[in-house]
Amino acid sequence: MIHPSAIIHPGAKLASDVEVGPYAIIGEHVEIGSGSSIGSLSVVTGHTRIGCHNRIYQHAVIGGDPQDKKYGGEPTRLEIGDHNVIREFCTLNTGTVQDVGVTRIANHNWIMAYVHMGHDSEIGSHTVLANMVTLAGHVTIHDHAILGGGTLVHQFCRVGTSAFTGGGTVVLRDVPPFVMANGNSAEPHGINVEGLKRRGFSTEVIEQIRRAYKTLYKSGLSLEDAKQLLQGQAAECPELAILVEFLDSSKRSIIR
Repeated sequence: MIHPSAIIHPGAKLASDVEVGPYAIIGEHVEIGSGSSIGSLSVVTGHTRIGCHNRIYQHAVIGGDPQDKKYGGEPTRLEIGDHNVIREFCTLNTGTVQDVGVTRIANHNWIMAYVHMGHDSEIGSHTVLANMVTLAGHVTIHDHAILGGGTLVHQFCRVGTSAFTGGGTVVLRDVPPFVMANGNSAEPHGINVEGLKRRGFSTEVIEQIRRAYKTLYKSGLSLEDAKQLLQGQAAECPELAILVEFLDSSKRSIIR
């Protein structure tokens, strides 16, 4: 299961069935759960914990130091959940003490080639990050979001549940749940209908989300007035509660 050319520090903790490919390097403070595999020439370093049934492809660098000039070698962490696919040449950095000190990836994510995940960022579950997506530090990607190839997300921005960005999108403000965004900088272009259908949302609920989108973007109302109307709509459609909460908790404001 472990190629003889792989270099694994004696302090690393690997489940008995972990596969490690040729010339991979596993550092001292790494933990890797059952059913996971590390591709050839990959590096897993830092204080990194990887859960079960993850597949990390060739040439990935997992748990590298944060790209932050303030970083002074503190033992910050990277935590990866279960059932994630991380493709070739991805770079996932640990956190910093200026924030929570940990970078997190949850479960069942599809992370494609050349994705960079900056320090203190957090990815939920069931997301898709297409080739060359770049997340600056302190970014949050919520469950079921899909980021098109080459999407760039500014630090401290959030992308909401079931949101979608087109290829080459530059995100400088929060993208609310369910919204499709595109452009430099990102602008809203309707709701992610296909994504919602795949998740099993009914036609009635999708229409309620479409109505909420029109309230937020087509009514001519100020953001505060739109939020007041959306609270009433959420009382009729519980699925809108996450949209209301997202808007209330936004610190960088939203694309609009």
